Amino acid sequence: MTTVFRNFIAGEFVAVEKASPNLNPSNTKDVVGEYAQGSVEDLKAAVAAAKAAFPAWSRSTPQERYEVLKKASDEVLARKEELGKLLSREEGKTLPEGIGEATRAGQILAFFAGETLRLNGELVNSVRPGVGIEVTREPVGVIGLITPWNFPIAIPAWKLAPALAYGNTVVIKPADLVPGSAWALVDILNRAGLPKGVLNIVMGRGSVVGQAMLEHPDVAAISFTGSVSTGRRVAAACVASTPMKKVQLEMGGKNPLVVLDDADLGVAVEVAANGSFFSTGQRCTASSRLIVTEGIHDRFVDALTERMKGLVVDDALKAGTHIGPVVDESQLGQDEKYIAIGRDEGAKLHWGGERLNRDTPGFFLQPALFTGVSNSMRIAREEIFGPVAAVLRVKNYDEALAVANDTDFGLASGICTTSLKYATHYKRNSDAGMVMVNLPTAGVDYHVPFGGRKGSSYGPREQGAYAREFYTTVKTSYTLA
Repeated sequence: MTTVFRNFIAGEFVAVEKASPNLNPSNTKDVVGEYAQGSVEDLKAAVAAAKAAFPAWSRSTPQERYEVLKKASDEVLARKEELGKLLSREEGKTLPEGIGEATRAGQILAFFAGETLRLNGELVNSVRPGVGIEVTREPVGVIGLITPWNFPIAIPAWKLAPALAYGNTVVIKPADLVPGSAWALVDILNRAGLPKGVLNIVMGRGSVVGQAMLEHPDVAAISFTGSVSTGRRVAAACVASTPMKKVQLEMGGKNPLVVLDDADLGVAVEVAANGSFFSTGQRCTASSRLIVTEGIHDRFVDALTERMKGLVVDDALKAGTHIGPVVDESQLGQDEKYIAIGRDEGAKLHWGGERLNRDTPGFFLQPALFTGVSNSMRIAREEIFGPVAAVLRVKNYDEALAVANDTDFGLASGICTTSLKYATHYKRNSDAGMVMVNLPTAGVDYHVPFGGRKGSSYGPREQGAYAREFYTTVKTSYTLA
């Protein structure tokens, strides 16, 4: 029988009135489990539980919070193969990628366990004699977390860990498409010793559970990762609510990778293949615009094409698979729509882009490479979120930089070059929050800030010590001696 996974509210698994199947995109006959479809009432109950738990948890000692997060980290890392397999079954990442993401979740929890002991304040001299000033950080309150399907355990971890480390209570709504990994993470955290109500999970549709979270007056802040269009609605709802909610948005990317004539061709090809196509291109940091100067353009395209021909697209759990399936039929349809748009706009589909059949029914797509692309084309401006990359030919570095920055997004950016001059200039002048030199645009360490500019991000950065900017609020206190 298929296991039914229930919402977890106020320390209890609650009755399920409706559930939906979580399907394996490598094999749609494989049902990972049946996961609860929460209601508005479920969300209200979760917020009430979090609100009730906040006074005690917000005043808990750093040691208490450290021990919970460290214990959870230890369990995640001990079970990384099991959790990685679950992730790969429900989302479609290859098994090594799934295990790697589960490992990262454990590392994030360990990092923020340490952060509980490093939160500090300031003593400031007043301009008035006999007056002392303290500047301290306090938890915000009940935090609502809305997480996406493409990183189903890492993104919940990098939101949950700082929220809990800094003394907030939480209601999380994971992506309806892949709730299993987030559910497992919540279960681990609660068994690690969290008091009842501190952490709650309500699964279900964004239009139901997510909207109720945005409208609830007792939710003090919302951290959202998803599409630009939904992010704008989230921001508008947070500003319009009474009281206004603090908001943090991570949305999309149309990330450039510049390849200069002096680049090491082998390095450039590996960087492009990894950044553009691994994880099925379903990363907001994927390098979907390959901006290549004239002197290396043809050699780069030929070498990348040969590399693409060697990439194995198959079941995510099968040994030797490089690229797993697209996450579901809807996303596969979006990828195919953009491939058709690219052709209609006059770009050349240089290689790939075909739907593939494998031993099991799934959503398999050859990675696609377009050439002859101008930066005005939709495939060069709109986020596709699939294994589709566009090559843009430019004359020189100056044109490459201008084209790279000519986008509504600003999340990640990369350059392949052996020139220290160009690498240094690019890092300084790229309009992106994260810049990589001779490395894939996708791949950020867990202890440094993650985020971008323009349409990619809004609000404080995620991850690392910078996470405290969102998950705490500053208080200035005066004392007359």
